[in-house]
This record gives sequence, structure tokens and C-alpha cells, in this order.
Amino acid sequence: MARSTRLTERGPGSGNPLPATSDETARQKPMSVSRTKESRPAGALWADGLGRVGIRSAQVLLILAVAVVSVYALMQIKLLVIPILIALILAAAIGPFVNMLRRRGMPGAAATGIAFVALLLVLAGVSTVIYLSVRSQWGELAQQAAQGLDELEQFLLTGPVPIDQEQLDQAREGVIQFATSSQVRSGAITGLSVVTEFLAGAALMVVILFFFLKDGARIWTFFLRPFTGQREAKLRRVGSRTLEVLGGYVRGTAIVALVDTVAIGAALLILQVPLALPLAIIVFIGAFIPLVGATVAGILAALVALVANGPVVALIVVAVVIAVNQLEGDLLQPIVMGKSLQLHALVILMALTAGTILAGIVGAVLSVPLAAVTWAIIQVWTAEDPDLDDMNPDLPPPNSQPA
Repeated sequence: MARSTRLTERGPGSGNPLPATSDETARQKPMSVSRTKESRPAGALWADGLGRVGIRSAQVLLILAVAVVSVYALMQIKLLVIPILIALILAAAIGPFVNMLRRRGMPGAAATGIAFVALLLVLAGVSTVIYLSVRSQWGELAQQAAQGLDELEQFLLTGPVPIDQEQLDQAREGVIQFATSSQVRSGAITGLSVVTEFLAGAALMVVILFFFLKDGARIWTFFLRPFTGQREAKLRRVGSRTLEVLGGYVRGTAIVALVDTVAIGAALLILQVPLALPLAIIVFIGAFIPLVGATVAGILAALVALVANGPVVALIVVAVVIAVNQLEGDLLQPIVMGKSLQLHALVILMALTAGTILAGIVGAVLSVPLAAVTWAIIQVWTAEDPDLDDMNPDLPPPNSQPA
């Protein structure tokens, strides 16, 4: 017992130092903490929560900057970009027809030529029908429009809120001055330049479409040469999925647009509305702009009916347009489109707005299929594919040549 007590009380030199008191522990602890803070590396500043948020924010800002610069650069060459996109969409739509001709033994060049000529004939036929219909009924429609304006003026003069003749004369004079102003003349010159760009873009689109139909697979294979392994397999799947989405979207929209055209066109013919056939074709074209295209075309048809046939017929046309739009949204779109357009209505609206701001009507037409393709690419790229994950790394990549 005495031996253990002496061992506990032995001082420094004895091999068993005395245990540190609480005061000594308190004095040593801040010194160790300060040494830890002083020796903390600079990279550790980004390891906490705030640092990770800062890094992620910088990455997001960098991605946004690259996207903005890319869009700005593409808008500078939109005369090239827009024909390429239109040609890609058309090639995806009529590509199955070309493949069917090839499977039946027809050479690739001949199948491409037949599909290409058929598409040009359809476009030329639609344009000819619109021109002949408008030319044959333009005089009658102008006369009915003048009568309608006279009736509107008389209604404004004698209606529930009468307007003085002097106010109408001032409004008419203001319209005439605006029509003869320099602003309108400069707008006409701008319109001529737009027409010139349109013709140049259409010619370029025709050439690009021919080569897409003829050598589309070779072109895509050329772009995939730098990639190997899983990345190449995913890119090949992205290419096939892109053609599937674009082709399904265009063909499905064409079917829906055809139903809208037949229904609204038949109503216009029964109601004897002038320019019924051109208005029906405008409905068909407008249906390729989701949410708003067919509605705007229907409003145009209602305005023509109002001017030519009166308010009762115009209200009937509006009712028909509303019924057709409800049929399209609730029945035709889910059945015909299927998985081609898996986008929320808000995403479609945002894509339409952005496309219209960037490229006008053409941007509105192209924005929705491009948004659908973007979402499809994201799904393919982020999907977990067991076939790709189980690839043998010892095997040569698909692009490699045997030694």
C-alpha cells in the first residue's frame, strides 16, 4: 500500500510523471486549437458548406455564360443554323420512307431522289392552291371588307357609346399618315431583305436536306470518330433517339393538324366563309406551333367570317375552333403523339417564348421539337444502361480497326 502511494507521488525524473492538473489542461488546449487553425490549408476554406455553394454557383454561372455566348454566336449565323435545323426535322420525318424504299432494293440515291421530289411536289402544290384560292376570291373579300368597315363605322356612330364623326376622321387620317410615313417605307425595305434571306435560306435548306437524306448515317459516323467505348455507344443512342423524337413529333403533329384542317375547313365551307381553303391551310401550318398556332389561325378565320358574313357566323366559327382545340388537347395529342413530346405545358410555353424572341415565327416552330430533343438527350445520357456498364474493357472499341 505504501509502495503504490510512493509510485503515484514520484516526480519528474522518476519515469512516471505526475498527472496534469485541470489548470494545466486548460492552458494547453487553446494553444493546440490555435496551432490547428494556423496550420489549416487554404483549400480547406472551400470544404465547408459555404465553400461548396460558392463552387457550385461559379460552375452554374460559367455554364450560363457559355450558353449565352453560344446562342449569341449561333444567332449571328442564323441564315445557316435555321436551314440546318429545318432540314434535320424534315429528314427525320421522311427518313422512314427513304429507308422503306431502300429495303425494297432501290439504290440509296434513287430512294433519296424520289422522297426529295415528292416533298417538293407537296410543298409546291400547297403553295399553288393557296395562291389560286386567294387570287380568285381576293376581289370579293376586299369588297366585303369595305362593306364591313362601313357597317362598323355606322355602328360606332349610332351605338350605345356614340363617337363623333370628327373623331373617326382624325383616326382615319392618322392611319393614312402612318401608312405613308418613312417608318413604313423603311419597314418595307426591311421586308424585302427578309424575303431575300428567306429565299436564300430555302435554297440552302433544300441542298442540306438532300445530303441529310442521302448521307445522314455517314455524316453522324464521321462526327463520332473521336469517341470510343461507352461514350460512343451513348452518342449513337442519342442520334437514334433524336431522329425518333423529331420524326414522331413531325408526323404526329401533321396528323393532328390534318384533323384540325378538315374540321375547321369543313365548317368554313358549310358557312360559306370566303377564302375557306386558304384559311384551312393556314390552320394546318399553324398547328405546328403548339398551344397558340391553331388558336391564332382560328381567330383569323373568325375575323374573315366577321367581315364577310356577320357576327353570327363569326361566333359559330369561334365555337368550332374552341371545340376542335379541346378535341386536340384532350384526345388527339395524347393518342397520336405518344412519347414523342413528353414535355409539360409550362416548358412548351417557355420554349415558345424563347424561340419567338430569338427567331420570330421560325423560332416558335422549331423551339418545341428542339426542347423535346434536348429532354430526350438528357434522359439517354443520364440513364443507367447495364449493357454499357458491363462492357468488357479488354475488347477493342467499335471505332478501332483490327491490327
